[in-house]
Amino acid sequence: MDTRTLGTTGPTVSALGLGLMGMSDLYGAAEEAESIATIHAALDAGITLLDTGDFYGMGHNEMLLRDALRGRNRDNAVISVKFGALRDVDGGWNGSDLRPVAIKNFLAYTLRRLGTDHVDIYRPARLAPDVPVEEVVGTLAELVEAGHVRHIGLSEVSAETLRRAHAVHPISDLQIEYSLISRGPEAEILPTARELGVGITAYGVLSRGLISGHWTAGRQTTGTDFRSQLPRFAGANLDRNLALVDALRVIAEARGVTVAQIAIAWVLARGATIVPLIGARRRERLTEALGAATVTLTDADLAAIEAAIPAGAAAGSRYDEAQMAFLDSERA
Repeated sequence: MDTRTLGTTGPTVSALGLGLMGMSDLYGAAEEAESIATIHAALDAGITLLDTGDFYGMGHNEMLLRDALRGRNRDNAVISVKFGALRDVDGGWNGSDLRPVAIKNFLAYTLRRLGTDHVDIYRPARLAPDVPVEEVVGTLAELVEAGHVRHIGLSEVSAETLRRAHAVHPISDLQIEYSLISRGPEAEILPTARELGVGITAYGVLSRGLISGHWTAGRQTTGTDFRSQLPRFAGANLDRNLALVDALRVIAEARGVTVAQIAIAWVLARGATIVPLIGARRRERLTEALGAATVTLTDADLAAIEAAIPAGAAAGSRYDEAQMAFLDSERA
């Protein structure tokens, strides 16, 4: 597995990271033994970056990762944790709490659940309107100084917010949705990150399975699968988006690769400062995704992909209206 460095101050990690959210939450039921086997397979394949959140399954995801790392060398894993989101007993969402005392509380619980003495990258999942980003980063800087956190990251913030945060303490990486059908960051966020020396960890590179090549128009989602609430998976939007996937499939088949592999390879090709996070929950999907690391796209390939799925081609927003309102990255 090739490696990439997250910005000028961040850690060196595998060129592909593994996102663990779906193993605990939001995509329907997952099988715990298979989840752990998938994490083990990822580590054995050279993946070092493991992305979790303290609110994924209300702590379950961190404990799952702890179990998966038991007997393994902790120093071989770069653990990235998102925090701040508030949940209720039914799994609902109640905003974010980024007060300094809350951040320190979240971290204390995270360290206990993970069974470790430090988090490699610690980042707020979303901003909170009542706490300036400078205060959030200042608190995180204290945790870096104390040795409990190695690097500070951010998630879904605008170029302006990234500048403000980076002025307080170096930011290792910005985690943001970036894929063939989610190209909003290209206008301001990616150029600003490059200017500041901030890495990018790109999540949603397969748009939650929509552009994986495996999603079908008749597929049913359960009540615990939040994709049923996403505009891109609904009605005419889904039909339009699956037509884009069909166009991509033609290019992939001509190259002898899968749709998922060419979609991930496209993100890898966007620059050495970008590390795609793959959300595989099963070993077979992980194996397919890992194949993207060996796909080198030519200029002709990239031109064909651009013609098939130009920027702005996707139908529907990436979240529903209420969730979009929480995204600092989407504010003009």
